[in-house]
Amino acid sequence: MLFADPGRRGEAPLALGFVISLLRSEEHRFRSIPSVLDLKFIRANADLVAENAKLRRVECDVPKLVELAERKLAIVHELQEVQRKQNETAKSMKGAKTPAEREPIIAEGKRLKDQAAALEAEQRDLDLAIKREQSRVPNLTHPDSPREKDAVLREVGQRKPFAFKAQDHVELCEKHKLADFEAAGRVTGADFYYMLGDGALLELALINYAMTKLVAAGYTPVITPDLARESVMEGTGYIPRGNETQIYSVANTDLCLIATAEITLAGMFADQIIDADKLPLKFVGLSHCFRTESGAAGRATRGLFRVHQFTKVEMFAFCLPEQSEAIHQELLRHEEEIFQGLEVPYRVLDIAASDLGGPAYRKYDLEAWMPGRGDAGEWAEVTSTSNCTDYQARRLDVRFKRAGEKGTTHVHMLNGTAVACGRAIIALLENHQQEDGSIRIPPVLQPFMMGKGKIG
Repeated sequence: MLFADPGRRGEAPLALGFVISLLRSEEHRFRSIPSVLDLKFIRANADLVAENAKLRRVECDVPKLVELAERKLAIVHELQEVQRKQNETAKSMKGAKTPAEREPIIAEGKRLKDQAAALEAEQRDLDLAIKREQSRVPNLTHPDSPREKDAVLREVGQRKPFAFKAQDHVELCEKHKLADFEAAGRVTGADFYYMLGDGALLELALINYAMTKLVAAGYTPVITPDLARESVMEGTGYIPRGNETQIYSVANTDLCLIATAEITLAGMFADQIIDADKLPLKFVGLSHCFRTESGAAGRATRGLFRVHQFTKVEMFAFCLPEQSEAIHQELLRHEEEIFQGLEVPYRVLDIAASDLGGPAYRKYDLEAWMPGRGDAGEWAEVTSTSNCTDYQARRLDVRFKRAGEKGTTHVHMLNGTAVACGRAIIALLENHQQEDGSIRIPPVLQPFMMGKGKIG
């Protein structure tokens, strides 16, 4: 049998020493995972936050942020004192009976009013500067995440040797007329494609397979918009405009084409308060994804591998803080089960802190074996799942309220790829090609392929 027991999970790498003390107990590991977006936490743990950012290779100026926060605190206290004096001045005005008595009071009132206005203007400027600096601060890092190098946790499925010269997916698409890259180039330019015939059916089969599996597991299906406001993009941790962006923006609007349904699913509850007893909320979303993909071109990225538009099925969860680690493992399990059903060899990576970016507290990738890459086949990323704790929730202001408790708390938010169609198709075509030139269709996809057991 191609897919056996995935086996015992590999040993975790050395823990990140600078956060172990915060996260060792069960209480801190779940309900009290701190968020670096909390300004009070940043001020109290500036060295830890700066070291974490350095480890994650995220550029942010923590000392400057602390300085701005302390200056704002001083301004707030100063403004409160001015407002107190304004109240006293207003009271003294009531006892002034002559113009001579009122004149100095009026002058003092004007001076205090101007002083208050100047302080309020400075506070607004500080608020903007703090928001700008704070938005660059990354999430904390799970204590078990590896530091500099991704850890391979397990490899599942056998890399089948071919008794013939294996073709890559571009050659297979051309042979069976599954995709047309040349026609897409005439219509839209490089790195777009048409899916044709059985290729189109295969993409639809992947979508239906993933959606059906996840709906059966209790996920609510959603077809999301393909556009989102800049504020939602920024809230999820994406850079919507500027030299470093990978996002397409719509001219003369605040809208952008989404890079993933994670963005639109995350924004569903922006500025909302959810009853705690309704959590977790789990969704499986379908959308197109758009990315400028300004990386290097070459054999490894040709065809369907790195394109400007593709279709993806995305899992997303809103949950209580104490639920997020278990749900993260659940998302990973669904990703593995999907690729086991597709009978594609894969390996699971625990992503190093140095490659986590901003939002993720911990991240796992699935890399599928693609026999047509390189000279003798290569591993390549096909899915990713991240626990972002309350990083995105704080930016989007998504909170929950427990019955009987005062106040609200930010939810934890998680995302995971069920199927990114282009890369899944690469893995399917290259792993299931046969010596006679045909391509075998795994049984899980056949009901969605009009019963076809093979292509060609």
